[in-house]
Amino acid sequence: MVPLRINTKRVHELASSLMSPSSLISHTTSSPGKESVNSRSKILEELQNLLPASVIIPEKRLECLVENSLHIQRDSCVFHNTLDSDLSLYTDHQCGKHQLPSQTVQILASHTDEVWFLQFSHNGKYLASSSKDQTAIIWEINADGKISLKHTLVGHQKPVIAILWSPDDRQVLTCGAEEVIRRWDVDSGDCAQMYEKGGISPISCGWYPDGQGIIAGMTDRSICMWDLDGREIECWKGQRTQKVSDIAMTDDGKWLVSVCKDSVISLFDREATVERLIEEEDMITSFSLSNDNKYLLVNLLNQEIRLWNIEGDPKIVSRYKGHRRSRFIIRSCFGGYKQAFIASGSEDSQVYIWHRSTGKLITELPGHAGAVNCVSWSPTNLHMLASASDDGTIRIWGLDKINQQNQKKKQVQGSNSNGVIHRCNGN
Repeated sequence: MVPLRINTKRVHELASSLMSPSSLISHTTSSPGKESVNSRSKILEELQNLLPASVIIPEKRLECLVENSLHIQRDSCVFHNTLDSDLSLYTDHQCGKHQLPSQTVQILASHTDEVWFLQFSHNGKYLASSSKDQTAIIWEINADGKISLKHTLVGHQKPVIAILWSPDDRQVLTCGAEEVIRRWDVDSGDCAQMYEKGGISPISCGWYPDGQGIIAGMTDRSICMWDLDGREIECWKGQRTQKVSDIAMTDDGKWLVSVCKDSVISLFDREATVERLIEEEDMITSFSLSNDNKYLLVNLLNQEIRLWNIEGDPKIVSRYKGHRRSRFIIRSCFGGYKQAFIASGSEDSQVYIWHRSTGKLITELPGHAGAVNCVSWSPTNLHMLASASDDGTIRIWGLDKINQQNQKKKQVQGSNSNGVIHRCNGN
């Protein structure tokens, strides 16, 4: 500050006071009391009044710089899959592939035929699956991460093509293949209500965001809505030219998302009654919404998965290739830290995982003995992934403990000469 030559004598006095505030207070008051507590901040205020704004360091600037540094390290880490609370200032942050679920930790084999669909509950405490064997199962995830069967839901007369959690996770919907929709109580496992419409059958279903109604795509290409008691609220066809294979409503209840043509997805604004369209280059087989409702993951017949930003005018932001699809409906999902990864099933019996932003294929997970139809990533456990297969099993994927240990050993061996051990945060 002295080289600035601004009232040098006063700067010296204030600098001296910073080193020994009591000496300043003793000259100004005989009773320090509360004054002594505030003395430093008052002196700093005086200094700030003396100095030009261009040389004053903004308040909490160091804290801001440190946070920015951590965020840059996090965002540049392709395999990042840990919470921000696990980041450390003591070492540079770098995750390895072992932070992704890549090891089979449990096989669930209670279904007796192909497993077509599965989904974790929003609170991460349950997993639900549906099968060609005409049943659905609610699985409970115990405190130790092990999964056990809670209820087998019996009543459908045809294969169950989907099972979906209510917003509060207290109920599930099951959709029979061109049959009926059933609503089940999770605690008791009892069927609470059936939804059907004479002469036509549902082939997809979904929940109202408040859990007070359901929506369904029907075999006559219409979309129907019911309240929980089964009273029809609305039903319309529009310009649809195919069966509505997937349907969803955004969390604010404003947008209804559905396939309206072979290669077109409709984003229908229920408030303004206007429609925006996503036009693809090939037939759409399935789609899924991101948690923030800003992105749509679309699976195509040509073995490509595309990520669309649906805020404003829809636009493609990334593409994912490598998995196999020729005959069946293969479903993909978002997952991991801030949904930074894309996972998908595949007809070659493997699970594929890509980095969401770059589109880079990160890993392939072998283990199933049949096509992998659907995957679901736990919303509360970053390191838990589930996959459903034609081999009749569900595989639960977790961290590869052996590779984790090997990675730690390499980091210890490669540590700097100053004795600092560079560990992957979160281990």
